[in-house]
Amino acid sequence: MNTNKILILGASGFIGNAIYKELNSYFNTFGTYYSARKSFENNKQFFRYDLEEDDIFDVLETVKPQLIISALRGNFSAQIIAHQHMVEYVSNHNCKLYFISSANVFDAYSQYPSYEYDKTLSLSIYGRLKIKIENMLLRIPKEKMAILRLPMVFGNSSPRIKEIKTAIANKESLEVFPNLIMNVTNDDKLTQQIHYLINQNKSGIYHLGSKDLVHHEEFTKEIVKQLGYFEPIYKRVFTTNEDRYLAVLPKSNNLPKNLRIRYQDIIEHHK
Repeated sequence: MNTNKILILGASGFIGNAIYKELNSYFNTFGTYYSARKSFENNKQFFRYDLEEDDIFDVLETVKPQLIISALRGNFSAQIIAHQHMVEYVSNHNCKLYFISSANVFDAYSQYPSYEYDKTLSLSIYGRLKIKIENMLLRIPKEKMAILRLPMVFGNSSPRIKEIKTAIANKESLEVFPNLIMNVTNDDKLTQQIHYLINQNKSGIYHLGSKDLVHHEEFTKEIVKQLGYFEPIYKRVFTTNEDRYLAVLPKSNNLPKNLRIRYQDIIEHHK
């Protein structure tokens, strides 16, 4: 498929906007935003879209994209309806759908990391939402969709880093989970990986996180040190007595070596 027109849903959010910035110079890239900011209102490539009020069909018919990237957030019932409409649109047009999913689709399995074709099962409402949307995509032809599962996403302007900085500035405690083993990524590497998948016309299920694992507590402390803070207050939260995993590792669909990342790379990126 010749992809030259891309629509990013949720392009005003942290991940959606990072994807827009990565792709904008190479493709005819459009985005939706919800909260008004002058930069979005004045950008002719952006459309205001209210998940709960507007029908996504209207945006799709206006843009006529060859690829939709969904990084939507917001009301869960409205997200399900919007994705039903997207799947219907993709099924009837020369179009493909990339869905930004989450490691939380596996959060019921805590004893080992998860791979692309493991069965999904979640104990969280968020994880179950992602599973429900993934299952919609799995019912359409494989070449028309990709499910991109992400671990925790960091980056200098990420909500997670902002939370850490705010907590330290306000002398509030930072929650760390000593028993949680995870993998991680950041906006820079993630958007390069997505760019590669588009260029190679890839479809299927991809796990886009670091190839190695780290404890949440150790990782957070390393990040804080890298940011230049030396006396934060930590609140250690134990949800279980044993180690638990929340990690999405690739096994079937590996990316080229230059696009793989270690958790240490993510830490060193925060100067």
